[in-house]
Order: sequence, then structure tokens, then C-alpha cells
Amino acid sequence: AQEMGWWDPDSGEPFQFAYAYADRTSLYSRRREWRALSILAPSQGLHPESENFPLSVEPDEKVSVADLLEIFRDTYADTDYDMTRRLTVANSQGEVVKSPVANPFMNAEYRELFGIDRERTIASDRATYVTVTQSREWLPDPIGGLVWLGYDNPVTTPHLPFYIGISQMPDSYLVDGRREYREDCAWWAFRRASKLAYIRYQDVQPVVEAVWRPMEEEAFARQAEVEARALELYGNDPAAAEAYLTEYVHGLAIGAVERYWKLGDEIWTRFNRVF
Repeated sequence: AQEMGWWDPDSGEPFQFAYAYADRTSLYSRRREWRALSILAPSQGLHPESENFPLSVEPDEKVSVADLLEIFRDTYADTDYDMTRRLTVANSQGEVVKSPVANPFMNAEYRELFGIDRERTIASDRATYVTVTQSREWLPDPIGGLVWLGYDNPVTTPHLPFYIGISQMPDSYLVDGRREYREDCAWWAFRRASKLAYIRYQDVQPVVEAVWRPMEEEAFARQAEVEARALELYGNDPAAAEAYLTEYVHGLAIGAVERYWKLGDEIWTRFNRVF
């Protein structure tokens, strides 16, 4: 920064990375900072229009992996920055409700059509994947190292456990399908369902969530049991623990992919007259 003339040590101003390499006028990241920190520590009373935010905060309550995933899924719902808040219609009972097409992931053409200012939500329809990792030194590395992985938009996909002690990832998770549609690629199973959900989001998203949320909740509920069994096996035979974890992880992951391919078909069938 000094060589490029972006900061002068003789100016008397302290070096601040954000100001040397950019500025803080854009809300591109600031809104996300405000929202994530405010969810974790609402007691801080952070203002959404502030120029700067704390580097970190102490959460008001203990934070779980599930809590972190909910932050990754946040779209500013019930705030002034919810892009769907003004997209309302009257239903058959005369009640004012969200329009079926109200969608926090609208593209530029839709936002222009509806007169919606863009907000960069934490959840992103452009996400390839989202991970939350657990590193627990009190467990053997193959069990203590755990990645909760979800493909595509976290709002529309389950995040499942992948222990670092498995022998390999499921085959469909090893296929890079981002350059072309491939049905042997796990990512496309989730991507297809997500994209279909955006067409009529208010109607389809609950259907999608009814599929992914039980998968995720079951994985959390079984975590202690699975790890206790893996630890028991590891003490006698690490290879047996590896085989056990691999079978468990593959069962969840392959089952989710199969269910999501079916889910995409179900969405086409159920909503084909309104798409």
C-alpha cells in the first residue's frame, strides 16, 4: 500500500487495511457484516448503516453449527432490507400476503421490473457450496475433524456431515459439473431443485425445506451416537472406524442426492401449470 501511494506513514494516520485497499462507502459487504454480527449479538445494538463494525463480537448465547447455518441462510427477512417485503397480493380470502413470485434471489431483470433495490443477502443463489467445520482436539483426528457440507444455495439444501476419517467422498461428489449439466454430478441435483424453487418461491420453497430440514436435523440428532460408536471402534481397530464412518457418510450423502433428483421431478409435476 505504501509503495502504491495508498497510505503514507508520514501522514500521522494509522494504517487501516479496508481504507488503504478500498473504502467503506459500499454496502456490498457491510450489510452482511451488520446482519451476521447482529444475529449473534443483538445486545450490541449495531446500526445497519454504520460505516464500520467490530471485527468480532461475543455472542449473546452459545452458538451451534445449526445456528451458524441459519446465519448462512439469512435473507434479511423481517427487516427493512428484505427484498420481498413490498411484493404483496390479496389472496382468495382478501388477506394481504407475499406474492408467490416474491423471491430474495431475484435477478437484475426482475428487480428492475418490480422496482426493487438490490441487497446482497448472506444466503446466495450463486453459492457453489457452503461449509461449517468442526475441529475437536479431544477426539482422534479422523473423528474430531468434521465438515458440514451443503451444495448450492444454503437456503435450499441440507448440510450433511463428512468426517475427515472417511476413505473417500461419494462418487457423485467427485464430479465437477459446473461447466455443463451432468446427472452423475451431486451438485446438479441440488442446483436444479434450487433453480426451480426461485420461479415461484413462496410456494415451492416450503416444499424444498420440508425435504432438506429433516435430513439435517437427523444428522445433528445422530452425531453423538455416531461419534461414540466410531470412537469405540477406533480404540480397537482404526480401519474399522474408517469403514464405519465412510458407510455412514455415504449413506446420508447418496440418499440426499437421490432424494433431490426426485424432488426436482416432483416440483416440475406439482407446479407445472403455474411455472
